[in-house]
Amino acid sequence: MSSAATDDRHDEIDHEQQYVSVLYDRLDDLRERAAQRLSEALLQTGGTPQERSQRDSTIGLYTDRVASLGAVENGLCFGRLDLDDGGNRYIGRIGIFADTEDAEPLLVDWRAPASRAFYLATAASPQGVRRRRHIRSSGRTVTALDDEVLDLAAAAATPPHHEGLTSEAALFAAMDAGRTGRMRDIVQTIQAEQDRIIRADLGGVMVVQGGPGTGKTAVALHRAAYLLYTYRQELSTRAVLVVGPNATFLKYISQVLPSLAETGVVLRTVGGLFPGVTATGTEPDATAVVKGRAAMVDVLAAAVRDRQRVPDTALEVDFDGEPLRLDRAVCEDARAEARRSGKPHNLARELFDVEVIHALSVQVAERIGTDPYADDPLGGDDAPGDPQLLDEADLAEVRRELSTDPNVQTALDWLWPVLTPQRLLSDLYSSDERLASAASTLTDAERALLRRDRGAPWTPADAPLLDEAAELLGEDDRDAELMAERRRRQRLAYAEGALEILHGSRSIDLEDEIDPEILSASDVLGALELGERHEETARLTAAERAAADRRWAFGHVIVDEAQELSPMAWRLLMRRCPSRSMTVVGDVAQTGDPAGTSSWDAVLDPYVARRWKLTELTVNYRTPAEIMDLAGQVLKSIDPELQPPRSVRHTGHAPQLSEVDRAELAERLAEVVRREAAALGDGTLGVLVPSGRVAELGAVVAAAVPQGGNGQAELTEAVTVLSVREAKGLEFDSVVIADPGGIVAESPRGHSDLYVALTRPTQRLTVLHHGDLAHW
Repeated sequence: MSSAATDDRHDEIDHEQQYVSVLYDRLDDLRERAAQRLSEALLQTGGTPQERSQRDSTIGLYTDRVASLGAVENGLCFGRLDLDDGGNRYIGRIGIFADTEDAEPLLVDWRAPASRAFYLATAASPQGVRRRRHIRSSGRTVTALDDEVLDLAAAAATPPHHEGLTSEAALFAAMDAGRTGRMRDIVQTIQAEQDRIIRADLGGVMVVQGGPGTGKTAVALHRAAYLLYTYRQELSTRAVLVVGPNATFLKYISQVLPSLAETGVVLRTVGGLFPGVTATGTEPDATAVVKGRAAMVDVLAAAVRDRQRVPDTALEVDFDGEPLRLDRAVCEDARAEARRSGKPHNLARELFDVEVIHALSVQVAERIGTDPYADDPLGGDDAPGDPQLLDEADLAEVRRELSTDPNVQTALDWLWPVLTPQRLLSDLYSSDERLASAASTLTDAERALLRRDRGAPWTPADAPLLDEAAELLGEDDRDAELMAERRRRQRLAYAEGALEILHGSRSIDLEDEIDPEILSASDVLGALELGERHEETARLTAAERAAADRRWAFGHVIVDEAQELSPMAWRLLMRRCPSRSMTVVGDVAQTGDPAGTSSWDAVLDPYVARRWKLTELTVNYRTPAEIMDLAGQVLKSIDPELQPPRSVRHTGHAPQLSEVDRAELAERLAEVVRREAAALGDGTLGVLVPSGRVAELGAVVAAAVPQGGNGQAELTEAVTVLSVREAKGLEFDSVVIADPGGIVAESPRGHSDLYVALTRPTQRLTVLHHGDLAHW
């Protein structure tokens, strides 16, 4: 570049720096104002229930506002559109307006319609744009500019570029940049095919099918941000749920949405979707497959029915020192009445109790007998037709006593126990007898896979079963309501005592001296109002409330790596989203979980029939063409009809395939890891191994490089050892695959796992294998 051109470029950077500095000054002002409003709201106390509700809404609003304004610090402004009419438009993470009467837009939110040309305009279809400028910065300092002149004549004079790509220089710069262990947003480099998916309408189920490196995850997260921006009123109170394949993946993506100024999102794995249960246990794949089958719906329903018992002959219940007899027929009639109601098990218990207690009260009345003097003053033995001694009021009192009697309650708890989902499953898993009865449609081997000791940790495959059990059992809220009423009465008693002390503290002489026109606290404030002022209100956002409430209906659900979900997991998710507003992201060629699917029809048709839309991402931005050629060979072994996505990048680094003796694998792995770590500098290295060898080979790597970690690490280490399942959705600058044959052999879908492993790197790939690679 000539000296004059360099000077011009510096002038352009200085010009943009001045404008960006103005934006940051305005951002600081907005932050300060939001923080001030939040502080003022937090200092407010008391008031009517409506005033307190408004205060809490204000606190929630400005808490989110402060967090959002703080999260957009980096890369606040990343683009500029120069329009044909001579105007220009700056594009950024949020919208910022001037503090003037006309509120001139200083920065346009990337999600606004006015920003769309930044992602779609091309020389062939400029959409009123003369030039697109990418503004790169570090902190608050502009460091570089990339310009695209959208003019056909100018485009013809430039070097060849990839068809269909926009902002190619910025895109490749982002792809070539070193990974940090956390996913970055792609807000600066969204491509046209991605933009169409991100901005699709809210309603319905949209499936985004895309091979490795096509940006499926980034598109899904940016879609969440777009929907929250565009449908703010609808989604702000219902929240958005994003479901990922594992905890490592959720850590990897955790910063994307905050960087896009959105906080109203719940991030969960399937194993984390049952509140109160942390599913950290492990189990064989075969066990998870059985738990994931739709047949488990019938197994759980049968397990609940099995807990609605009747005695074989009769059950004796001691009441007031005398035995009462519960016949089998009485219990059967009570059970039938409760089941006929259609209520869940726990909620139907009340109906069962009514029938049984009524039958017991009749026995009590018969024991006491009739009134022989009612018609004959001389009296005599009980005779047919004599009226009962107990009238209806007496019988009601007997029923009340029966309902609170410990012995009667023990009998009722045996006949129709109130169950938690955890107890139902734990009792089922730990009993051969219960499994044989409830799971009679399963084979002996399948029931043996479900068998486990009581107290074993819950696994991710248990979460959908716990949720299904909760639906069958129902949630009895009576205890919670009683506790709430008890707390209300305690607050009221405290307030009454406080007012009484205040009133009693006046001396008689002082009472005479007080001006009757002067009001005291007790004159204007009753005990009920005072008690309400002392009520503790949890200031939770919609996302926080949604995360804690199993029955919450989300406004939209986004599922990443959706091909891995079992039929039972899909049932859980559909309950969380009764509106069926979902974005389903995945690649059936990468299905590694034996409980997963290879067909979107199979998982979606039971819920939305053919009313779902399929879209595809076809361009691989991440995986270099050299590596994708090798991965394509594995793809053919999965399904010869499948086509890999088209890679748009070449790095000049061909995959390194090294044959090693089994006994020398650890030594060679340590050597390769040291070499790759040194070559990468600040980049990241993923070492992918068979799941059964993570601990063994992780120790080798940790000894070879000081910054190495293994297992489900925080991804902050430069070198991380993971199984392929843990690496789902992640990316690294360089990847070393150790023992690919072991990866293939340890799962029925081992080739899909290997395909995933081969497509994790953005730059370099090394494979350490035993023998011929033809078995791939």
